[in-house]
Amino acid sequence: MTATSGTSTHDAAGDEPEFASLCDQARDLAETGHLKRAAQVYEQVLEGGSRRYRALAALGLAVVRHDLGETAAARDAARTAIDTGHPEYAPRAAYHLALSYEGDGRSAEAADAWRTVLDGGNDRYHPAAHHGLARIAEERGDTAAAEEHWRRVLGSGDPDIVPEAAHDLAGRLLARGDVDGAAEAVEHGLAAGEHPGLRLLLGAVHVERAIAAFGAVVGGGGGRDGADEGPAADPATTGTAVELLARLLAVRGDAEAAGQVWEEGLEHRGEDVGAEVRARLRRGFLAPDPDTDAPEPGAAWWEPYVEAAVAQDSAPMLTGELFVALNGMYTRMAVALAGNESAAGLRRAAEEAVRTPSAYVWGRSLHDDFRERLRIASGSRTDILPANWPDPE
Repeated sequence: MTATSGTSTHDAAGDEPEFASLCDQARDLAETGHLKRAAQVYEQVLEGGSRRYRALAALGLAVVRHDLGETAAARDAARTAIDTGHPEYAPRAAYHLALSYEGDGRSAEAADAWRTVLDGGNDRYHPAAHHGLARIAEERGDTAAAEEHWRRVLGSGDPDIVPEAAHDLAGRLLARGDVDGAAEAVEHGLAAGEHPGLRLLLGAVHVERAIAAFGAVVGGGGGRDGADEGPAADPATTGTAVELLARLLAVRGDAEAAGQVWEEGLEHRGEDVGAEVRARLRRGFLAPDPDTDAPEPGAAWWEPYVEAAVAQDSAPMLTGELFVALNGMYTRMAVALAGNESAAGLRRAAEEAVRTPSAYVWGRSLHDDFRERLRIASGSRTDILPANWPDPE
């Protein structure tokens, strides 16, 4: 929101023509960037004792001083305009003063200025004042007062302010879990005018309602605690609901809740449901190679970590860890090879390279897998590596 000096439909031509001309000159100077000269001309009107153009000149001076960065002088000029009681320029000056205080985080002074706008009697500026008071009330934690002011803005039908106010209100209602209230505010705002933020919130409302619907399916089938909240769905339906619920929670940014939904689905008291959920969790996983030399084909050591990453929406982090570890291993080997290291030097480089993943949660499992493969390959019945390998004592 911005305030400008502008012109007023309340003024008639013919009175004090000299001051009228000076105000026009000041406005033109301000619009062309000659702010200091514009301020001087507006001050000339004020010092000349004009009665008809005093409010206009004071408001214009407030705007120019603000643009010059002279905050205190701008506020003084705004108060001068307010004191005139002009039906147009006084509330507009209060509007400008409120924005100035808001910009400095001085909420109490801003609230006083917004109330001055309301007291000015010009209905055109009431929606902006209620919007400002709503923001301030919300900041101090008075949600009831804030919502009352927002409702007044929405009831005004002002196409310039209603969409933004509806966006503010809907966002806060959604954050408080009032999905229906948020939906109502969004629809009200969009009816007044298009707003990208409202379209985004409309999508968020749909997401929240979908989460509730999928949650009802998951909860109705009886989880691992055995609680029945309704008729049980078939395994495929329940499994689908678990997956969609978990993925939507992850989209919403609640990875912990998403992981819990997957976990409860996997441990569902219905065995077929658990299998369905696991199949969905593992969709897209690398298929086991029947020719692999893994000790237990189909039960690769890394799969629990991949499952956990999918369930906790942390697959990018796991992928990053793997690439960082792989890069570190290859870097150590490349340096040794480029330096034409001796056999002993290459062995040390290899030992350092295989030690690289130790810092990661999956590093121990990788080392244990290698230990078992080495034991099988050597034909030994016992470990042939130290217990703490590859980490030092």
